[in-house]
Amino acid sequence: MRYLSTSDEEQKEIFQSLGISSMEDLLNSIPSEIRVQDSLEMQPALTEPELIHYFHEIEKKNSTHQVSFLGGGVNQHLIPLVISSLISRGEFLTSYTPYQAEISQGTLQAIFEYQTFICQLTGMEISNASMYDGSSALAESALMASRISKKKRFLIAETIHPEYREVMHTYTRYQEFILDEINFYSNGSLNLENLEKEINEDVAAVIVQSPNFFGNLESLKALTEICHSNGVLVIVNIAELLSLGILKPPGLFGADIVCGEAQSLGVPQSFGGPHIGFLATRERFLRNLPGRLAGQTIDKNGKRGFVLTLSTREQHIRREKATSNICTNQNLTALMVTIYCSLMGKNGIREIAIQNLRKTQYAINALSNVGVKLLFNGPRFNEFVIRPKCSIEELLRRCDKVGVIPGLSLQRYYPGLENSLLISITETKTKQQIDKLIKCLSS
Repeated sequence: MRYLSTSDEEQKEIFQSLGISSMEDLLNSIPSEIRVQDSLEMQPALTEPELIHYFHEIEKKNSTHQVSFLGGGVNQHLIPLVISSLISRGEFLTSYTPYQAEISQGTLQAIFEYQTFICQLTGMEISNASMYDGSSALAESALMASRISKKKRFLIAETIHPEYREVMHTYTRYQEFILDEINFYSNGSLNLENLEKEINEDVAAVIVQSPNFFGNLESLKALTEICHSNGVLVIVNIAELLSLGILKPPGLFGADIVCGEAQSLGVPQSFGGPHIGFLATRERFLRNLPGRLAGQTIDKNGKRGFVLTLSTREQHIRREKATSNICTNQNLTALMVTIYCSLMGKNGIREIAIQNLRKTQYAINALSNVGVKLLFNGPRFNEFVIRPKCSIEELLRRCDKVGVIPGLSLQRYYPGLENSLLISITETKTKQQIDKLIKCLSS
């Protein structure tokens, strides 16, 4: 009955126990000039049936019939129903930070398995126990690279998600970091020639995203060769982790830090969050890894056990020595990723990635046949940029009439890409839905 308010009699008892006569006596310490004296003009309280009816009326305003091709860092993917069932179990849904290992073995094992899956997907040696989201994971990776290299200048690809770059600026604004952006070729990938001109021994790391914000794959092999020949670290950001079901892991190209967003592996879009950032790196950088790390050990009886290890957060060591103030392991969303990877297995993840690739290529071929211009050529995963025949505003009006959200306008992010549209095609889209989009774009 915890949602029932106190009665007048109960309030009197509370006031008597506190030695006051009314609620006003509790508020005397607040200066009158900053208190709201007028009525808040709130609607009168509703009964339970009235409240249910009120929310049903609001619910009718939601659009449930539209097919969305929006992407740009958050994509619609298949989520097995068993994930929702398992994470709703009380021991997971209400679990707190696993400070006491002896009573947190289930939580710690789930984290350990998550770390293992991230390492297998990225080709890296160690992973932490997750981050808040992809953007904060990228910012924390930059801070980590600065600790390792003792440098504060970064070269950042303009093809990285614009909002991720904004978060990086926010994190580093008062730390005297220098964030220099490198533009992109006409094919939508990082301009390696300009990178070579800018790179020198003062650079801490080069940061790139692949697949990038335009959906194109970056030349990671060439990138790492340029960086490592200059003694510079390589940070690879991935906003669509499912792509590693088919692409060669960045770790095999020599990346030093791999980070990004794991939402595509079983985590709902949820209107933009909560999602789950990941961060993986080389074992030699272990002491600079932010967040938490779940480790495996053997107890005194020889049985396998799990612990939190090498915790370099500000709660555990001196604040000035801490690597991060990340204060959660995002365990529930990490568990979603773990269950998804366990259910699908490497073959299942690869099959779904191939579906993304093939359906995207089908859409590109069909659009080229009706004269719609593909803006950036080159290898890609499940997103691409087009320039429609009409204005974006006209296209959106036309598509809205037939229940289609065609994609994301890029003008707000890239002033030079007026009237350009980023389209995302995932395994959830049927041929009929893709054909509907094509019909809108071709008319």
